Amino acid sequence: EELRAPAAFVAPLQPEMAAAAVALPERLQRREAERQQGVERQRQKKEAQVVKEEQSEFFVAVFAREREAVEALLAAGPLEEAAARLQGLQKLLTESVRFLAPYEVRQGQEAVARLQGDLAARRQQLQPKKKFAFRALKKGAPGNQPRPAEPARPAVAAPAPGHGLAEGEPGGPPLCGFSGAQDEELELGPAELLQRDVVLSELRGCRVRLRGNANTLRVRDCWGCTVLCGPVSTSVLVDGCRDCLLVLACQQLRTHRTRDSRFYVQVTSRAVIEDCTMVSFAPYTWSYTGIERDFESSGLDRNRNNWNLVDDFDWLATDKPSPNWSLIPEQERISCWD
Repeated sequence: EELRAPAAFVAPLQPEMAAAAVALPERLQRREAERQQGVERQRQKKEAQVVKEEQSEFFVAVFAREREAVEALLAAGPLEEAAARLQGLQKLLTESVRFLAPYEVRQGQEAVARLQGDLAARRQQLQPKKKFAFRALKKGAPGNQPRPAEPARPAVAAPAPGHGLAEGEPGGPPLCGFSGAQDEELELGPAELLQRDVVLSELRGCRVRLRGNANTLRVRDCWGCTVLCGPVSTSVLVDGCRDCLLVLACQQLRTHRTRDSRFYVQVTSRAVIEDCTMVSFAPYTWSYTGIERDFESSGLDRNRNNWNLVDDFDWLATDKPSPNWSLIPEQERISCWD
């Protein structure tokens, strides 16, 4: 007779074998699904990298062409057209930041800053020189005292010996702004600021209000100051400042050699800091009569604000946040400035 195992030994093995037979395909199916997901992720990553490289190559070509066009217009063409093309170049850089490498962003920012400085220098060069004439003073009646002259408002002067020019700053005396004042209330209005290049330098303990639409703004070597600024069409450079409160709206914000300062910003690209410590950021909250009109003339998009996106060129780690900057806690932010 054919030998058979006793039923008592066979019956207990059947459920285990059946469960193993079911579990094995399930494990294989899960492993296959995971493998397929990994392959799909790699494919999407490669496609995204290709797209990014193509976008970067397109940006480099277009940026170089537009930069050369601006340079040619600055040399021999209408300055208003050069200014318009330069603003378009700035907008191209701002809109391309999301897919550019940090070094490409930095190169673009430096090129734009240099062109802005060249434009300011050319505008100053072409300004008609003022004619000076000496007039005889009329003699007053006996006993009448001449009216004392009004004190001159601090104005920007050429940098003092030993101070180099800030990045992107024009080579001649700045066209608009304040310098060397201490513990003063300083203000410029829309007519004085409209598409002008403004410089604030070597101020101590001052409160500055700039109500209007400037073209560029340089804040340089200021300590213990509050600067409230309306919309700036292109870039703001803050350099060598300490213990300042700056309220700024612009396309591009670059901050160098600055410490213990707070920024309230409306910026359409990512802010950049370098050689900075203890700087903090919050959204722009200043308002004044006519600010909406100034935003319209500046070309800034009020719905686009990257106030909390900051690139620190001194911090290369991608997995840890930079210790050099922070966000101002919401309960500590200033909302009323007057």
